Amino acid sequence: MAGGPLEGVRVLDLTSVVVGPLATQVLADHGADVIKVESKAGDLVRVMNGKSVTPGMGAKFLHLNRNKRSIVLDLKHPAGLAALKKLIERADVMLWNNRPRSMVRMKLGYDDVRAINPKIIYCGMFGFGQDGRYRDKPAYDTIIQGSGGMAALNHRATGEPRFVPMVVADKVVGLIAVQMIAMALYGRTRTGEGCSIEIPMFENLVKFVLEEHMYLKTFVPPLGETGDPRLLDPLGKPIPTRDGWICISANTNDQAFAFFDAIGRPELKTDPRFSTIPARFAHVAEYYQVRMDELKKKTTSEWLELFERGDVPAMPYHTLDSLLEDPHLADVGFFELKDHPTEGKTRSMRLPNKWSSGVRREWSPAPKLGQNSVEILREAGYDDAAIDSMVASGVTLDGRLKKQ
Repeated sequence: MAGGPLEGVRVLDLTSVVVGPLATQVLADHGADVIKVESKAGDLVRVMNGKSVTPGMGAKFLHLNRNKRSIVLDLKHPAGLAALKKLIERADVMLWNNRPRSMVRMKLGYDDVRAINPKIIYCGMFGFGQDGRYRDKPAYDTIIQGSGGMAALNHRATGEPRFVPMVVADKVVGLIAVQMIAMALYGRTRTGEGCSIEIPMFENLVKFVLEEHMYLKTFVPPLGETGDPRLLDPLGKPIPTRDGWICISANTNDQAFAFFDAIGRPELKTDPRFSTIPARFAHVAEYYQVRMDELKKKTTSEWLELFERGDVPAMPYHTLDSLLEDPHLADVGFFELKDHPTEGKTRSMRLPNKWSSGVRREWSPAPKLGQNSVEILREAGYDDAAIDSMVASGVTLDGRLKKQ
């Protein structure tokens, strides 16, 4: 048994790329038995991520699909659809991220699935809520970032619309899906009933952005414009030092006054622009300019030592490469070297969070396409002759690893 809080929960994962696989990876990491259902072409992210040791095993795929089992099913073939329905009979959760009309067309809408398994948690992740005019539009992360206001934040801050250079919309919505599924599983313990969950990316990201940036248009009539000026100020970024950059956030009065002492400007504690939290907020551009002017006078390490003495929140600025050498991450064993059966030695990241009751004990690397097709079909009641027939007709793929 895998161990972890979700041990015994079986998840059918019909998702691809990032938003769904991230959600199901969190479930898998915490003990769920996640069955990744793929077409013969496989998840797009298998190949959409640069070099890999073997085809179809890109770096991003490895990070998002550990602790899962892969089965290939051609859902356009009656035998493939029938096999999926047998898996539905024993599933607790079914997660999908294509457009709802395609699920209905395949006879995999909620009513169809509930008729097979009334207790299933049926979770759809798609671009737009189904009550609005965008409901049938396709969506990827950048589509949602641009339409959901996230790229506009960079426009306001820098003068140029710019996507956040990571799939942040996918990741935010994927984590929201985990929350929804966990609540649905808990609800089922009280009611004994399953449910359907709809998770639209657009609406979730709009809420994520506007919780801060609706700002003064929260009030009716408006008290001002949208956009939190503290967050959108062009100087709200890592600050140059004599030999690099530093990250600092002195928000409370104690922190700001300790900062002024550390930079040798104690008179700023009584400056009416900076003497209170509301004053510093109203004069945020001037406050940030003080930081820019003063911090270039010493090295990063010198400032970090001074700020630590004054308990001023500050950290060094990391590049993607220097993160891999961070001493705190080394202390907690964050990066782990694992032996993958096809990719050789790989660097992975351990679970950041700890459970007093324990986490998943058994770790398995991201699977090859169809690596577990045969064992999953056997669990569903298919005999070897039926499985061989499905392989021969292209309904499934036997991707079992060859014994060394």
